[in-house]
Amino acid sequence: MIKFFITIAILGFIWTVIIEPYILTVKHINFHFDGLKIVFLSDLHIKPYEIFRLKRIVKLVNEQNPDLVLFGGDFVNSHNKKYTLPIEKISTELGKIKSKYGKFAVLGNHDGWQGANQIINALEAACIKVLQNENVHIKGVTVAGVEDIQTGNPEIEKSLINYSGKILLLTHSPDIFPQVPDNISLTLAGHTHGGQVVFFRPILVPSKYGKKYAYGIVKEGSKTLYTTRGLGNSILPVRFFCPPEIVVIE
Repeated sequence: MIKFFITIAILGFIWTVIIEPYILTVKHINFHFDGLKIVFLSDLHIKPYEIFRLKRIVKLVNEQNPDLVLFGGDFVNSHNKKYTLPIEKISTELGKIKSKYGKFAVLGNHDGWQGANQIINALEAACIKVLQNENVHIKGVTVAGVEDIQTGNPEIEKSLINYSGKILLLTHSPDIFPQVPDNISLTLAGHTHGGQVVFFRPILVPSKYGKKYAYGIVKEGSKTLYTTRGLGNSILPVRFFCPPEIVVIE
C-alpha cells in the first residue's frame, strides 16, 4: 500500500510539474470580427531556461496564420529579474510572430513590477505595440487596451476615445469586467491562469471575484468576457487539469 501511494505521488509530480505545464493547446472560440482571425495569448512567464518553450509558442501561433495577434501581459516571470528570461530575448522571439495586421499588447502586473518602461521599449522594438488606455482601428474593429489594475491605472473611457465599429477590449485582469460598458463586444483577459490547479473547480484564483472570472466565457447582459488559462505559471511551477492555451477567435 505504501508503494502504491509513493508511485501515485511520483506520477503526480511528473504530470503536474514536468508534463502538463509544457503542453500547448489551441482553444477556438466563435466571435465574428468582420472576418478577422485573431490569436490571443497571455501570461507567458518565461523563466531563464525556457527559450525552448517560447520558441514552441511562437511556432504554434504562426501555424494559426493569424490576421491579428493580441497579448494579455505578464511576459516576464516573477518579481525578480533573476527568475525570468530577459525581456529583450523574449521580445526578439515574439517579434518572429507573423501577423497580417500587426501585434498589440497590454502589460501585466509582473511586467509592471519589473519595470514597465523597459518592457514597453523592448516589445515595441519588436513591432509589438503596447496599448496604454488607447486604441487602434483595424478593418472596422476597434482594439482598445487598458493598463494593469495592480500596477497601472486602467481608464476604459479614455481607451475608447474615437472608437468605431465593433470593440474588442484587451486587459490583463478580468476584474475590470463589471466596469466594462455594454457597447464593448468582447473583453479578453488573462492573469488568473484558469486557477492553474483544478479539481472540478479552480482551487485558488487571484481575483477579488473569486472563481467567477477564472476561466472561459462569461456573459453579463450584452457584453462578453473570455479569460484565458494563459501559457505560464507563477507562485508554484505546476498545472493540473488546466493546460496552457493560446486562443483563436474567428
